[in-house]
Amino acid sequence: MDIVSRINSRLAHLRPSEQKVARFILDDLTFAASAPINELADKAGVSHASITRLARALECTNVRQLKMLLAQSAAVGERFINNKPVDRKDIPAIYQAIHEILDLNAGLISDSDLQSASQFVTQADHVLIFGVGGGSTVMAQECHNRLFRLEVKSNAYSDPMMMRMTASTVNKDDVLICLSLSGVSPDVQSAAQISQEYGAQVVAICPDGPLAKIADIHLPIQTREADYIFNPSASRYVMLAAIDMLASEVAVKNQRKSREKLRRLKHHLDEHRRGSERLPLGD
Repeated sequence: MDIVSRINSRLAHLRPSEQKVARFILDDLTFAASAPINELADKAGVSHASITRLARALECTNVRQLKMLLAQSAAVGERFINNKPVDRKDIPAIYQAIHEILDLNAGLISDSDLQSASQFVTQADHVLIFGVGGGSTVMAQECHNRLFRLEVKSNAYSDPMMMRMTASTVNKDDVLICLSLSGVSPDVQSAAQISQEYGAQVVAICPDGPLAKIADIHLPIQTREADYIFNPSASRYVMLAAIDMLASEVAVKNQRKSREKLRRLKHHLDEHRRGSERLPLGD
């Protein structure tokens, strides 16, 4: 259990002086993590002994360990900790955040890299799409949803063991598309390196980082974390746009085959829902 959760769960059971310093710590994690013990005691209005007892009550070896754990929690950001009320964001602000992150990424992916990546995918015998975590798992499924209708044989995987297993079965004419909103995804990176041992090409859609460095082609994205923590991250729209760019190029390169598959999809969907011919194509 992280130290902030530990303090909150035991606060009611601490001695009054320990509660006093605990509340002071929760109000200013950054100061508590960096201040000398005498300064912390003075600011909290308690004795040095109270801080030592608090460390023991929180199952820390000593005050030094307590301060180290506080520093780790402070690094997450105090906006996730303080209980000050925040005003809700209006709906237009959500649209604005999406526009801003898309504008930030406009032009980041070069046409030459996009052409090379789409050529890899179009010519591949089989495309494996890897992404773990909340956003990248959904995007891996979305990427598969874009590609199967374009005469591209693909499968999406998000389970780390399945990624390693399928990566070990690739051939030199196969391609991996690796997705990561952070660019730091050890499970995806490990599976990608396994596939490269057997000759597969790796296309990474991610920010600069460890995954980008091992990719044969990197389609870069740039993410940005907002101070307002209650909205889902707008950065996932950037990955969606990159996937759409790749799928659009694949569709054009493979247009003779993809047109026929899209026609079949449209025919059977319209027959099923008997709606307007302008309804989205299977979305």
